[in-house]
Amino acid sequence: MTDTAGATELQAFPGVRAAGCPFDPPPGLRALREEGPLARVRLWDGSTPWLVTRYAEQRALLADRRVSADVTRPGYPRQVPIGGGFASFILMDDPEHARLRRMVQAPFTIRRVETMRPAVQRIVDELIDDLLAGPRPVDLVEAFALPVPSLVICELLGVPYADHAFFQDASKTVIRRDAPPEERGAAAARLTDYLDGLVGDKLARPSDDLLSRLTARVESGELTRREAAQMGVLLLIAGHETTANMIALGTLVLLRNPGELALLRDGGDPELVAGAVEELLRHLTITHSGRRRVALEDIEIGGQVIRAGEGIILPNDIANRDPDAFPDPDRLDVRRDARRHIAFGFGVHQCLGQSLARMELQVVYGTLYRRVPTLRLAADLGDVPFKHDGQVYGVYELPVTW
Repeated sequence: MTDTAGATELQAFPGVRAAGCPFDPPPGLRALREEGPLARVRLWDGSTPWLVTRYAEQRALLADRRVSADVTRPGYPRQVPIGGGFASFILMDDPEHARLRRMVQAPFTIRRVETMRPAVQRIVDELIDDLLAGPRPVDLVEAFALPVPSLVICELLGVPYADHAFFQDASKTVIRRDAPPEERGAAAARLTDYLDGLVGDKLARPSDDLLSRLTARVESGELTRREAAQMGVLLLIAGHETTANMIALGTLVLLRNPGELALLRDGGDPELVAGAVEELLRHLTITHSGRRRVALEDIEIGGQVIRAGEGIILPNDIANRDPDAFPDPDRLDVRRDARRHIAFGFGVHQCLGQSLARMELQVVYGTLYRRVPTLRLAADLGDVPFKHDGQVYGVYELPVTW
């Protein structure tokens, strides 16, 4: 397909979910998936990349070395105009991507993450103690969902949790899709300056944390100080924003599915909890703006030919609802084997922090509903503010009581 005159305008999706179905992918994506695995779409800048709608084709392309994640390549389908971001190894190709990723991957291995489980359990229990002792109703986002991953990533990185209000506010601006480029750029610069100051502190007084390990790379000449700060920004944002949104949105969808919530609340089986985490990741897929790539060579897939230099968008929220991969995909089933989902991506760019996120969610989902068995929503669903404007989906507030 080379005629791009009929390309579908993408401004309406991904990212804007139907008002009556806030947990489901946008209706426009569903319609495109029914038409075929690939479709031409038109972006804000007039470019017409390919949008891939089905699970098998997305997974194949994410693992294909003929596909580039390098945001600087011509044809890369940008979400927004140039500007407003910061350098990130997730937007690079190997070997540079692999070189930088290896510098920070050790704390995120499954074995290392499991050593953190008792500490995360203490954090969760203490925050629930505070919830139960405090007033009702309460905003679960502010009182619980944000503090859990923020405390964890601060400890891991070596960032003072006392600064959480600053970095959470700046992070929200960086990942807002509708924020003007100059606002995103200013927020990213503030975060980078902040992490740069912490890198300077670690150079003078290193400790046992990830930022200190990055400063060792600065001293050895493998990284500049600014590069170390930018890597710190990426890990700080990714380390609290995604998990916080999954905690709150996962809780909301479980409250809307009381039978599934009861299985988690009353079961107590770690394997059931772990499986429920995978199903909730599949069902919600909060990174909903679509992974972006560009073809390095001609690629024949899904009955089409993606030419070298053409952009590719892979919205994994619709792929994770593909009935060919997950039967009855719109039904939340915490007993489903959903481990093959691609909520964390696939291939060499698969999410670095996935093991940490899984462990945190297992602790939260396995503890919160057991300790607060009468937890319920304290507002109408229509009054809950959803993050339709963010690169990470979730809710801004979640009023609950018990």
